[in-house]
Amino acid sequence: MKILLVAISGLLMGLTTAPFSAFYLAWIALIPLWLLTVSGEKTYNKKNSLLSNILINKQNLIAFVWGFAYHGFGLFWITGIHPMTWMGVPWIFSLLIALFCWLFITIWGAILVTVWSIIFRWFIGIKETGIRSHLLQSIIRVIFGVAIWCILELLWNQGALWWTSLSYTQSPNNLIILQLTKLSGYSTVTAAIVGINGLFAESILIYYQNKKQSFLLVLTSLFGIIGLHLAGLSLYKQPLINNLDKAINVGIIQGNIPNTIKLYPEGLRKAIEGYTTGYKKLSNQDVDLIITPETALPFNLDYIINNSSFYSAILEQKIPVILGAFGSQNTSYTNSLFMITETGKVVSRFDKVKLVPLGEYIPFEDILGKLIDRLSPLDSHLIAGTTDQKFNTPFGQAITGICYESAFSEHFRRQAKAGGEFIITASNNAHYSQIMPAQHHAQDVIRAIETDRWMARATNTGYSAIVNPKGDTLWISDINTYQLHQGIIYPRNTETLYVQWGDWLTLSLSIAAGILCLIKLIL
Repeated sequence: MKILLVAISGLLMGLTTAPFSAFYLAWIALIPLWLLTVSGEKTYNKKNSLLSNILINKQNLIAFVWGFAYHGFGLFWITGIHPMTWMGVPWIFSLLIALFCWLFITIWGAILVTVWSIIFRWFIGIKETGIRSHLLQSIIRVIFGVAIWCILELLWNQGALWWTSLSYTQSPNNLIILQLTKLSGYSTVTAAIVGINGLFAESILIYYQNKKQSFLLVLTSLFGIIGLHLAGLSLYKQPLINNLDKAINVGIIQGNIPNTIKLYPEGLRKAIEGYTTGYKKLSNQDVDLIITPETALPFNLDYIINNSSFYSAILEQKIPVILGAFGSQNTSYTNSLFMITETGKVVSRFDKVKLVPLGEYIPFEDILGKLIDRLSPLDSHLIAGTTDQKFNTPFGQAITGICYESAFSEHFRRQAKAGGEFIITASNNAHYSQIMPAQHHAQDVIRAIETDRWMARATNTGYSAIVNPKGDTLWISDINTYQLHQGIIYPRNTETLYVQWGDWLTLSLSIAAGILCLIKLIL
């Protein structure tokens, strides 16, 4: 029954993600996990080793199931890579690859929740400090539980596999609470969600010991939700001051080239024709800058310059363009964006930093490479770009993200800190179901708010968009359609607290958690 309860609550948390966007459920969906973690039966066995006691534990299973349900539901879109028969992969092997990828990334997310449970229960199990107030004990547990969750999300975010932070459960619909990401990034919202759930759960746990203190925790939870949203509302209501003289009229081309044909003669021909036609049409509408998606033209840049009608159109129409294509570096390739001026000169280049595991490279390739084929149809080896890149345009320095990088807030913060004035993201998204593009847009909305920057999103199959620094989506494309759009974005040089100081909240919570541990251990 307990397993079923946490599975359902994990699925409820999954329903908060785009495009379902039942974001309000996030504020209660952690309660069963918290209750069962704090009040769970003690399963320590002195006859077993410490490692056995940590791993073989019913409480771990409860946490794992919650994490599996949440991350598994939120990431199920990854199975949309199946079928890959167009790549020559047999149908059954395609299904197995898709399931492997889904299970791999889901289990990785579930491990985060399990580790949180282990550390949290270890802290709870430390000998009592003499604090008799149930209210104070609850507050201490909430602070520690929030701290550990934020620390683990930060650690997971440093790795190659990351997407499902609790913060993205509020995007793109709860823009009020997302304004708090300007303070300390996504961890601000994660901390708020875990904290409110913890307070509600603690009010239940101490109800029979002290009803007054339990009621006080309920009030604290409710006032906490209201207070957080009021703080976000005050940030949202601040006037958005744009420099009208520096307005950039951007044109976006959504080429809509399905992956099933993209790297074959039909798709290559369609890409050249579609992007050349779109470039000419937008040029005739007097746009300042044209943006194309990730690998819009899936050729090496030298080939495009020497052989394509697209490059000829640039020389003819004389409108700058940000082009998604492949770059070369020694004997390898890069997934890149190129800034090509009206004269056809390449003045800047950005190579994708965060490559997709199992898609653009294989982790532990010596081992896994023998078991599965690369999901990308590229024959050549892709390498990652460096983290210190700057992407300069005729309109100022851009903050650039290619596809998967949208999940990594530090990638955008670093560029904003280095002088980036507006955000350009370019993605393919043709691999997956319609759920993934909606979640991808939700990630980008948070990145725009965190950095206080205007954003233009160019995708192959959707959703392309224009997003303002408050997270408002001023325009969004249809899915799986060829579309052209022009919209206005503005350069900005403001610095949010997050851009200035980074994720200071998690650092502060880490210090608080360390102090609480020392107090319990010493006393």
